[in-house]
Order: sequence, then structure tokens, then C-alpha cells
Amino acid sequence: MKSRIKFAEEKVKYSFDKLKDSKTEYKKLYEWINRALDDLENNAFCGIQITKNLIPKDYIQKYGIDNLWKYDLPTGWRLIYSVAHGEVCVLSIILEWMDHKNYERRFGY
Repeated sequence: MKSRIKFAEEKVKYSFDKLKDSKTEYKKLYEWINRALDDLENNAFCGIQITKNLIPKDYIQKYGIDNLWKYDLPTGWRLIYSVAHGEVCVLSIILEWMDHKNYERRFGY
């Protein structure tokens, strides 16, 4: 199911845009996230759904979401997003990205 991409917060979009001009390994991270966004535009459900009981409470409080998905990026990075729909379109809402270590901390693994 096709979707439109939206960032949950302006600062997340700003951080993503900053990656593009990076001279470090984060330039690669920008390319990986950009590819993931292309995939999400083509299929909002291409990631792995996280069970409801594992959704961090701060996501629920901050964003009011009731579903959460992860998209595995290379070298252990994760893109975290939620899917929302209305009468007109499906939105993939990008919440954040993190390395594997921070992912495990956030989700209590």
C-alpha cells in the first residue's frame, strides 16, 4: 500500500537533512534512510511490526500512536515509524532512527 512520508517532528526532519551534508559515515546513513523512505512510499507495511505491548510508552504519549514499525537499516541501524491512514491517503510517520544498541535500550531487550 503506497504512502506519503511525514516526519513526526520538525527536528527529526532537520536531523535527517543534516545527514546529507555530513562528511562522515553519517552520509551513508542518509543514503540508507533515503532508500528506506522510498521503500515506505511504495509500501507502508514493508517494515516489521512491533507488538503493541513493546511500544514505548513515551511514543504513545508524545505521538498518540497505536502501532509501531521498524525498518532494518545496514550495520544495525533501525528506522522507527508509525502508519496512519485517513480517507485520502496512508502516512508513514518517521519517529526516529537509532543504532542497534540504543534500539535495544529503548525497547528493553
